[in-house]
Amino acid sequence: QVQLVESGGGLVQAGGSLRLSCVASGLTFPTYAMGWFRQVPGKEREFVAAINWNGGRTLYADSVKGRFTISRDKVKNTGYLQMNSLKPEDTAVYYCAADLTMGLVVDSGAYDYWGQGTQVTVSS
Repeated sequence: QVQLVESGGGLVQAGGSLRLSCVASGLTFPTYAMGWFRQVPGKEREFVAAINWNGGRTLYADSVKGRFTISRDKVKNTGYLQMNSLKPEDTAVYYCAADLTMGLVVDSGAYDYWGQGTQVTVSS
């Protein structure tokens, strides 16, 4: 059974940092790529960042480029999203997802597995 579990969300002031983690179980490295998405009430889920199966390639939304860094640890089977210089507009529920095609995918519909989400709130 595949399970993705996010953690690391919370409340932070603008300009602060958070690191989100996503532990994958039931999936064996290097059989999947990983993505991070976010969603606010009333809006569609938005692509944030993606990393390919071996961590050699990454892709970011323009809104987070230069502030967020996606990475993965193959030994721990865990993905990370380091978020720096946070802004109030980054407030959302953040989800990690796994894509069995192993490439960089921005389309949320292409992902095979999802975590339950973790809330990130940035105060001004």
